[in-house]
Formats: sequence, C-alpha cells, structure tokens
Amino acid sequence: MSVDLTNDRPLDWDSAALDADTKEMLNNLQPNILRAHVRDHLCVLFVRFNDIPEGRRFLRTVAVTWMKSTRRHLEEVREFARSGRRGAPYVGIGLSKAGYRDLGHSVEQVRRFGDAAFRDGMKRRAAALGDPAVAAWEPCYQRELHAVVLIGDARREPVEALREEILDTLPDSARVLGEERGQGMRNPAGDGIEHFGYVDGRSQPLFLADEVAREPREHWNPAFPLGSVLVADPLAPDPRRHYGSYFVYRKLEQDVRTFKEIEQELADDLGLTGRDRERAGAMLVGRFKDGTPLTAKGAPGGGPVSNDFTFGGDDGTKCPFAGHIRKTNPRSSGREVLMARRGQTYGDRADLPWDDAPPHIRPSGGVGLLFMAFNSSVTGQFEFTQISWANQPDFEIPATGHDPVIGQGRRDLKVTYPKLWNKPEMSLPRRQVPETVTMKGGEYFFMPSLAYLRAL
Repeated sequence: MSVDLTNDRPLDWDSAALDADTKEMLNNLQPNILRAHVRDHLCVLFVRFNDIPEGRRFLRTVAVTWMKSTRRHLEEVREFARSGRRGAPYVGIGLSKAGYRDLGHSVEQVRRFGDAAFRDGMKRRAAALGDPAVAAWEPCYQRELHAVVLIGDARREPVEALREEILDTLPDSARVLGEERGQGMRNPAGDGIEHFGYVDGRSQPLFLADEVAREPREHWNPAFPLGSVLVADPLAPDPRRHYGSYFVYRKLEQDVRTFKEIEQELADDLGLTGRDRERAGAMLVGRFKDGTPLTAKGAPGGGPVSNDFTFGGDDGTKCPFAGHIRKTNPRSSGREVLMARRGQTYGDRADLPWDDAPPHIRPSGGVGLLFMAFNSSVTGQFEFTQISWANQPDFEIPATGHDPVIGQGRRDLKVTYPKLWNKPEMSLPRRQVPETVTMKGGEYFFMPSLAYLRAL
C-alpha cells in the first residue's frame, strides 16, 4: 500500500481513521508544502558542497536538530489557535540535481527523479522560458548551487539566531554562495501584498480539510489532490511512504516606478476618471489593489478578499484575458497545472506600496519577489504556466497579449482594453506594456523527505 495521491477529497490530517502510510508520509514530509508556514521574516542560503561525507553530515545535522515534520507543523498551528503559543521556526532544505550528484549519488540514482526540467536545471531551460541569458543573472545564480536552506518565522530574532546556529555547523569544505532576505508586506487591512501594491497569494490550491472548510465554494473549489504537489522521494528509505516536492525558486526584480507610470498612462489613454482610474492597474493584474477580483466587480471594496469566483461568462469586457491572475489561473481548465506558491517579497523601500504617491518616488529596482513554488512536475506545472500561458499572447483567446506582469518575450502584438467595465466598447489597439519584472536568477530543487535527510 502507498499514499493515495489521486483522491480529490482534502486530507483530514488528524483523523483517527488515517492509514499508516499517510501518517508516515506526514511524519516525514517537510513543512510549508501542504500548508504555508508563517515566514514573514525569511533567510535563504545557497550552499555548495565540496566533500561528500561532510556535506551529508551537515544536512543530517540540520534535519535532526532543527527540522520539523508537516504533522508537527500542523499540530503547532492548532496549538497556536488554542493558546497563542508559538511554534518553532521553519527550516526547509532543497537539493538540486548537482547537489545530489555531489553528495555521492550515482547518475543512475539521479535518473530516478522523473522530471526532465529538474534533471536539466534552470540554466539549461532559460531560453525556453524566455529568461535573460545566464550571463545576465546575478553572480550567485550563475554558479552551481547544490542546496537551498530556508529559515523563516513570524519574528526576525528567531531567524537570526537560527541562521547563526546553522552556519556554525557548516563544514569548512562547504561554501555559502549567496543569501537572500525576504520580509512580508501587508496593507492596512492586513492582507499580504507584493511591491506593485496588490494583494498577492490569495488564490492557492488547498490540500487539507480544515483549510478547505473555511473557504466558500459556491463557484470555485480550492481543494486539490495531494498528487498536485507530492511525489515519491526516489532516494528515501521507503519511497512508497516517504514523499517530497519539486521546488522552483526564482528571484524576480520589480520596476515599481515604471509599472505605476504604465497604470497612469493606460488610465489616461482610456479616459478613466475618479475612482475608475484604479481599473487601469486592475486590468493588468486581474484584481484591484485590495484584492477584489475584476471579473466580480468594476470597483474595489466589498469585504474580505474573495477566492470564490471563476471567469465564466466574462468575455474579456470585465477582466481582460491577459490579466495576470486570469493568465496564470483561468479557472475553466488546467487545474492540474496550479502550483502551491510560497513566495516572499524582498527589498527595502521608503514609500508605502498601497498609497497614491506619484510614480517618481517609487523604486525602479532593488525590490521584488522571491518566487517559490512546490510542484509535482516542474515541466507540467511551473514551466507550462510560464511558457504556454504567461508568455503566450494567444492564450486563451488569439491576440490578447502576454501576461503583463510576468510574461516574457517580444511584444509586437497590439492589444485592446474595455473602456467601460462590462461594456462592449473597446479601446483602439495599443502597444503592450513593457516588461517590468526581471528574472535575476534561480534554480530547480527537490525538497526531500526527512527520512532521506536523517538517513544520510
């Protein structure tokens, strides 16, 4: 017997009827995969090993000393709801194909990972993804990364303390090739936002019964099977019971100043006035700043950020087909493509991302998103989303344009926008917005089971 990855029913993780294999999976699965772990303050370390025994010893020490299981994380969440008692910081470990090789695994063993993109590595896939040439990536990411170590918590102090402890255990033969720091941003309503100022991360595939139960599901079902995010860990002691997930990491720099200039220019070109000017940016993102889906309303406001909607019946006169959230989750097909996103914003800024300050005071670089997502297939999920949806001007309707937020590639095609919400009159064809998000580097990793790490 093994864990059922195809069941569409969300996992009741604490049920007394849970079978032994699923319990074993939860006890050996890294946290942050099935349920997002609080990591408002995040440290990301990129490590290269140069000695097999010492590299293995380091990973085993981190896993045994500081890493908790998914089950333990879920128990901590429940305890926090009851008593307010905080859990331990999050520690996650991912290994690249090169990392597995330099930990002593044979070519034949590495071939057990079924995902071709993971075996290639992100550098070899850059051209197909539309990414900048590797020579233009930040120096850290041009190098061969063996492991990523993530340390996160709701408070800065535990992250700093744990970072020092983990680095103290790193052998002299290993090197930290780079480090990133993430820090969550929230608007006045307390919703997580990204640097363009829009609510982010609201629409996620959910795998656990207690999370699904809290969501309205009249129009959209957020429950996804475990097979959307988990795969058997091929090098674990028992791959039938020990699971992991492919982890996509990309550093995306945001040119906020240019994006805000684009919002103003589009509003001017369409003749939008008053509060309706906010619709210009919403047509690029698919949501208003406060998270209100553009397909549901023509103006922001109306309560908590909704995820219970589809684009059915919207012919593009409400939310353009190229709107970012429509491009990356059309909600009519392709459910199997959706990823569990766990990104975090990075970079300091002096302005308030949610206010109406003029574009010239906005940052033009140095801020952005540490994009992170768990996949059961890098090829079929992340790469499909980027190549076939975001970069494809003819998805879902011909000649509608690239994703204006993360789409990459030549923008020769001209596009139109609805002049009024839910009305047929369209603008004259205009050039697509230029790219305001630049990929600075990244890698594909596998987040192995704790059973694998502890057995090294």
